[in-house]
Amino acid sequence: MKYSKYIKILISCGILGTTALVSCEKYLDKEEESILSPDDAFKNFVNFQGYTEELYHCVVNFSNNYWTNSWNWGEDEITTTAGDYHFIHKIDNGNFWGWQSQHDGWGSGWMEQGDFSSTMGGDRASKDLWNAAWFGLRKISIALENMDKMTEATQEERDLIKGQLLFFRGWFHHRLMEYFGGMPYINYALPSDEKLTLPRLNYHECADLAAADFREAADLLPINWDNTAAGRRTLGKNQLRINKIMALAYLGKNYLWAGSPLMNQTVTGNSNYHADYCKKAAEAFGELLSLTESGQTPYQLVTFDKYYTNFYTTSENWALPGGTEAIFRGPYNAANQTHYGLSKQYFPQLISDGDAIKFNPTANYIHANYGMANGLPIKDITKTDPESGYDPNYPWKGRDPRFYNDILFDGVKVIRGTITNVDVTEDQARYAQLYTGGTYRNIQNGSRTGYTLRKFIPLSTNKFDRAYDWGTNMHIYIPYMRLADVYLMYAEAALMGNNSISGKSSNFSKTALDAVNVIRERADVSPIHQNFQVSVNAFLGELRRERAVELAYEGHRFNDLRRWLLLIERPYTLKTSVEFDRVGAFDPEDPTKNRIVNIRENVILERKLSAKHYWLPLKVNDVSLYPEFYQNPGW
Repeated sequence: MKYSKYIKILISCGILGTTALVSCEKYLDKEEESILSPDDAFKNFVNFQGYTEELYHCVVNFSNNYWTNSWNWGEDEITTTAGDYHFIHKIDNGNFWGWQSQHDGWGSGWMEQGDFSSTMGGDRASKDLWNAAWFGLRKISIALENMDKMTEATQEERDLIKGQLLFFRGWFHHRLMEYFGGMPYINYALPSDEKLTLPRLNYHECADLAAADFREAADLLPINWDNTAAGRRTLGKNQLRINKIMALAYLGKNYLWAGSPLMNQTVTGNSNYHADYCKKAAEAFGELLSLTESGQTPYQLVTFDKYYTNFYTTSENWALPGGTEAIFRGPYNAANQTHYGLSKQYFPQLISDGDAIKFNPTANYIHANYGMANGLPIKDITKTDPESGYDPNYPWKGRDPRFYNDILFDGVKVIRGTITNVDVTEDQARYAQLYTGGTYRNIQNGSRTGYTLRKFIPLSTNKFDRAYDWGTNMHIYIPYMRLADVYLMYAEAALMGNNSISGKSSNFSKTALDAVNVIRERADVSPIHQNFQVSVNAFLGELRRERAVELAYEGHRFNDLRRWLLLIERPYTLKTSVEFDRVGAFDPEDPTKNRIVNIRENVILERKLSAKHYWLPLKVNDVSLYPEFYQNPGW
């Protein structure tokens, strides 16, 4: 039988046959003396942990996988016209095949690069979800089948190893399921001579198996490795090691996704939430949040003045971003995996180095989600709203503080240092010129939407202030999950599991409403308004808006729109720019006082999507291997 690449990774790689210390096709040729016997490879904690560590390097750094990076694929972001090779362009055109490297001229990004490496020293562009997942699942199966060889170990050490393996087995399956739906659940090492018959399970069947792995992992793992005998060997360096909180977080997320409308419809035909799965999700999140709020974990929300540390650090000796809030991240070596492209992919080329292609936040996303500091949304950007206090002549005034943190808007002072060698006046470079016709507006290499993203970089990340220079030790990493996400997922699960705004889990004191307000309070935004407490549906809409603001541009929106069955519906198919003119005197100190007129939105593009676009297509070579591994509908 001729196997495609992922099947080769799954069943053929490994230097020890059915037991492998390092599993990858290019490592098959080894010197005889370098090959360890299974008994040596797995006999004690140090050896077994060395084998397990490779799984951590299968956690793809999606935000820094290439020179410029694409991971926001909803209606939230659009690139300039300088390049059309990122997957976001394929999605805009309905070409979801573009996640695969063979459908892309350069390698499709973090979904599949083609030349996979699980080692830390490997090129960052050789890490991708598709290959890493199958590689990791093969490696995990081999390890679990050799647990009996761990004879020189304590029970604590055995639990640590098994807990990590089970977590990663659930995690790799969960990640594949997010994009492709139910998959075969790999829980044993497939022999190379076995006929392939493993069927694709439906989403709920797959989620139930992943849940069992996450639950057992949570029961086996500690909250903090520093408090274990094994962990004290690497004291102070255990923050990325899989622990109980990570396992509970993904147990809850796995259940919430299973209970979401898309997944429920796929299995049952019902496009509502599945209440039982939502209740299970709330219980998992509730267990986590109860431990956290009682001070039993090292996790807590960072204060808003340190909000940026969730995503970047500067002048802190390459300190890993995330602080006390990041729950799940992968390993990252700042010296080997430069942020050179990532730190420059947001600001217009007029003031930035790097590639001409820039990633712009869409006006429609900002206007629909970033509301006012009093907690109310903006109903229409062209009209005065006495209730919320929004004034279209001063549209940047009185906004949600996260708007100012995340979004660069017209008039903001960007450059502090000396400006040289620009073809515009000094003020036209120093202050954001994002009005229609402004110097920052350029559809090829500037802002084509009237906004620029600043959430993941300081304003000084420009070619004059140069915060990205090596000496600043700038470090950028977008986490997979942080504590704020858990609060909001808990709120959604508690709400829809109990069909009540006051819904809650049995093991945590806060209601769905309370949980959302925790996140708003941190940002100094008023609590959910009474207008949105009149019904479950009204509250759900506001909860989703809160999620859109708090987690903006962190890679969640595409999957949220999909699981909510909104991806192909208007207005979520539109991407727009904001157009306006400046009038009156310019205030260089407070841009919120600058008056503008003629504010309006222009549609840049509209996606033409259909129901088949709720799932990504699998590879033709793979679905041709055997009937039980079938293609997603419509592809």
